[in-house]
Amino acid sequence: MPTISPFRALRYDEGVAGPLRDLVAPPYDVLNDEDLYTYWHTSDFNIVHLTRPDSPESAGEQLAAWREQGVLREDGPALWWLVQDFVGPDGVPRTREGIAGSVEVTPYSEGKVLPHELTHAGPKEERLAILRATRTQLEPIFLLYDAEVPIEAPGGDPDFEVSDEGVSSRLWRLDSEGIDLDVPLLIADGHHRYETAVAYREQEPSATHTFAVLVSSRSPGLEIYPTHRIVQEVGESPWGWMTSTWDTSSLAMFRTDNFFRLDSDDELDAREVARYRPEGVEYTADAEEAVGKVQDGLAQLAFLVRPPTIAQVFEFASRGETMPQKSTFFYPKLTSGLLLHPV
Repeated sequence: MPTISPFRALRYDEGVAGPLRDLVAPPYDVLNDEDLYTYWHTSDFNIVHLTRPDSPESAGEQLAAWREQGVLREDGPALWWLVQDFVGPDGVPRTREGIAGSVEVTPYSEGKVLPHELTHAGPKEERLAILRATRTQLEPIFLLYDAEVPIEAPGGDPDFEVSDEGVSSRLWRLDSEGIDLDVPLLIADGHHRYETAVAYREQEPSATHTFAVLVSSRSPGLEIYPTHRIVQEVGESPWGWMTSTWDTSSLAMFRTDNFFRLDSDDELDAREVARYRPEGVEYTADAEEAVGKVQDGLAQLAFLVRPPTIAQVFEFASRGETMPQKSTFFYPKLTSGLLLHPV
């Protein structure tokens, strides 16, 4: 079964690079063009210069230069305790805790790490080129394990902390020899990055580990939020019982100023919606935004879905099944630039 091991993290030296708040960013795959421009110009040392570079070669050159200049320095081997404070899309304040460390890269067939969503070739090719050029895992993968937290939370002040996009991240260094887990790990976020790490190990056998943050499925701050569908048109029109409001206990559709409750025998609302062959789909965790776009004439209809439970996601993964795209929305994302993992 999996082990989470200490690693020698690369960390920003704020005395050289500037304040950490100017150096971190959300993960590469959630940045739109406007976000990217903002972070790119916040600092010449912002992490997006590596995660969203002009080219893989430029990322490798930048990273080497930053290490030479002392912008990034290498720490001694350690695990890290991460605490994120945030307000979820539902308006509820929460705290999520996890352990940042090094995890062995193994194929899904070995059963140590399990996926729950399908991936696409394009992003993996891009990530692999950047990984080859930098020989560094620039962003952590978000993994879940179905067990109690194996260590006690550290006390005292964190080693460092930063806030970005309304999410406060605090980290404590843990001088630990590693933690053995007797349960498989489930990818919550970062399927493309994990599969890229697997592909890289096949090419470079010494790259045995990748960077991950592990969160217990029993953590009170762990929540899956809905990803509602805003749709331009459907191949097959769904109709159900018209209601005056959205009942969050069921799958619903909003169209022409009315809510319709949709009956479904499927345990996954996202899979039920896919049966109507939607086109021009946008996704949002905000039901009011979804309804508002229909009311403003910017979309034909909106599907208001229920999120799967943590138990359902584990059940699907353990059966070797994958969910439709955007079936799960784990919030918040893991902030990039806090720690980097050389391979």
